[in-house]
Amino acid sequence: MSTEPEWTSLCSQKQKAQQDSIPREWIIQKIPISERPNVLDVPEMCGLLSPQEIMITETTDIGNILEKLRTAEWSSLETLIAFYKRAVIAHQMTNCLTEIFVERALERARYLDEVLAKTGKVVGPLHGLPISLKDQFTMKGLETVMGYVSGIGQYADQDCVIVQILYECGAVPFVRTNVPQTLMWGETHNNVFGRTLNPYNRSLTPGGSSGGEGALLAMKGSPLGIGTDIGGSLRIPSAFCGLYTLRPSYGRLPYYGAANALSGQESISSVLGPMANSLSGIKDFMTAVIGAKPWRLDPVVVRKPWDEEEWNLCEHGGVGAQLCFAIMWDNGVVRPHPPLVRAMQMTKAALEKMGHKVIDWEPHRHLEIYKNAETIFVADGNHDYLTECAKSGEPLIRTMVPSEEEELAQGYEFEPPYPFVKTLVGDEPEHMKAYDLWKLHDEKRQLRKSHLDHWEKTASQTGTGRPVDAIISPAVAYTAVPHGLNTDSFYTTLCNALDYTTSVFPVTHVDPEVDLPHEPHEFYNHEDEAIYKLYQTELFEGCPVGLQLIGRTLEEEAVLRMTYIVDDALKRWKSEAQAGG
Repeated sequence: MSTEPEWTSLCSQKQKAQQDSIPREWIIQKIPISERPNVLDVPEMCGLLSPQEIMITETTDIGNILEKLRTAEWSSLETLIAFYKRAVIAHQMTNCLTEIFVERALERARYLDEVLAKTGKVVGPLHGLPISLKDQFTMKGLETVMGYVSGIGQYADQDCVIVQILYECGAVPFVRTNVPQTLMWGETHNNVFGRTLNPYNRSLTPGGSSGGEGALLAMKGSPLGIGTDIGGSLRIPSAFCGLYTLRPSYGRLPYYGAANALSGQESISSVLGPMANSLSGIKDFMTAVIGAKPWRLDPVVVRKPWDEEEWNLCEHGGVGAQLCFAIMWDNGVVRPHPPLVRAMQMTKAALEKMGHKVIDWEPHRHLEIYKNAETIFVADGNHDYLTECAKSGEPLIRTMVPSEEEELAQGYEFEPPYPFVKTLVGDEPEHMKAYDLWKLHDEKRQLRKSHLDHWEKTASQTGTGRPVDAIISPAVAYTAVPHGLNTDSFYTTLCNALDYTTSVFPVTHVDPEVDLPHEPHEFYNHEDEAIYKLYQTELFEGCPVGLQLIGRTLEEEAVLRMTYIVDDALKRWKSEAQAGG
């Protein structure tokens, strides 16, 4: 008689069902991590994709893909098959997928091709576009595991609102992607599907909690993905995997019907957003979803159509005006690693070359904001996590360090620092009374007002007659790190607490010859010291380096436009630097 706990057999059954959902002819040879840490070239080299499929999946400009689908130069079916095969390759290298529903997606693609052939018209603005979804977005007839064993066997009886809107827009949802247990990790690992790896270096994390999306998109296994963000879960994997993303403000996009952790916690709301290899993909998604009037289906969505005046920077001097950006070189909690500093220096130089002004940002009450936000997150004393785990009997995962049976454990010699956040909120947080939680909410409102006033006062420094147009900072103090070591997320959580619309954009990659270790500084705390000591140029060689652009609340249009301006400036600056070098 087996002594194996029932929850482990449930996991084994689910893993087998997932494996069985992959067409046999799409299986490729396993490659040990030690043999090839970087697997970005595997899709092109493995022989599974035809030259046409490689061309389709290497097309990162979503506008270009949509145009070819609209004109029937590419069929929805061939586009889907190309990305599906590449997604399955990515999964075999990084373990990024959860639900794989080939026949359902193929049927959808055939339907879209038939409509276009018969009517000459597309179904909607995202006609034929394959879209991957984080494993929170419920789809009728599919399980929503969301990192918990208790999710096995829980089949959705309807689509969540964002999936309904994707169908309205003509898109083809085709895979769902891995998340960590609880969703509240900056890495991606759970007891059901296991650990997701970073394709730039599989011994490093892709981030989390939208880490499955990060790994999949980095391998170009999807043209556009949808993740979520409550403390950095869109931005951390985008920074670690070289992607673009947008973290909208509360209520701009429809979340209703999606599964979630900490459900009912509405002081710092989780939001959904797009992730892609191009900014055009971010804009196409935003205009399509907002154009579908999501407030018809989700009562929490702000009734705000896409605003072309804001897109044209009406509150920032207009298109072509001199902008003033402020760089947050350091948040006073953890000092960034050398590649992040170089990325900020590059961005400053690129913007100044284009005639924009760049000043230094002075952090304001950061420790108070950090403690307030993190205390709100654990106000239930971990009751939510423990209750969900108790349903199946699975243990609560308390570390992301690889376990002994994992391939990653070979040669693993890191010791994660004790997270500084636990010194703020307690190692075993108490289950707060409602009145005490209300006091935290009141404090958060006061902190938001104080930060708003601080931002407004920058008008005296900018020379534009306006306050700072946007802040540029690291999304994380480091690039992708070894599994188990992503312990700090305050660069991103700051924006969730203040509800600032924020984007992430890639800048460069770690260069061991340039990104040399800095001299020790006066450490802010023990975690800052541990993160400083972690930096070794050879450990992070080739990793993407991304930054975030922080705007005001509900300023999605302007933040996206300013991200275009920064991205274009960087591309121009790098091109001129290469030509001159």
